[in-house]
Amino acid sequence: MEEQRRVRVLPGPESGTLRLLDRETFDPVVVRLDGSDARLDDVHPGYLLDATLDWSAPEPAVERFTVQRSTLYTFADGIEPVFEVARDVWQEARASGDGMNSRVTHNTDGEANGVCYVFAEPPLEDRLTEFREGARPIEPLIDRVNESADVAPREVFVLRPADGAFVVVTIAFEKGGHFADTLRETYSCERPAEPLG
Repeated sequence: MEEQRRVRVLPGPESGTLRLLDRETFDPVVVRLDGSDARLDDVHPGYLLDATLDWSAPEPAVERFTVQRSTLYTFADGIEPVFEVARDVWQEARASGDGMNSRVTHNTDGEANGVCYVFAEPPLEDRLTEFREGARPIEPLIDRVNESADVAPREVFVLRPADGAFVVVTIAFEKGGHFADTLRETYSCERPAEPLG
């Protein structure tokens, strides 16, 4: 049986797999690269796909797909140092007793280049994992950005500081822009090759 879905790609639970998060229901499904469309090897977490899933085998496979947006998600644990805006937003959340806080970020010319969300409510042990597995979808944050700016591929960084005090979700408005490049360089997150992007 085949089924068409719009899905967000997330890292799979093990090598050779991807987790696909249904864009409407937020239900995840794990697919194996082996047995799927061979081009799926070149897909990265964050990509938005229109995918046809084949449920005829014991494990679902991606029969075919098209890339709708080549957004990139990057997950990093134990980051140091925490960049200044994230630290400030966290301190504001703590001072006001809020579990979440956000701030638009700007470049040196004062132009908006991203948005930084800080999640500080306990328990934090699994917060990064929840974002990585889709149990806590990033989609509402992406939707909020897309409502106020042109819909385009972006770069999303989900970061947990070494002290584990909070989790940061930073959305860089411009994929491959200076802000995204700076975050990648700071936290040694190499940009993947993107033959489909």
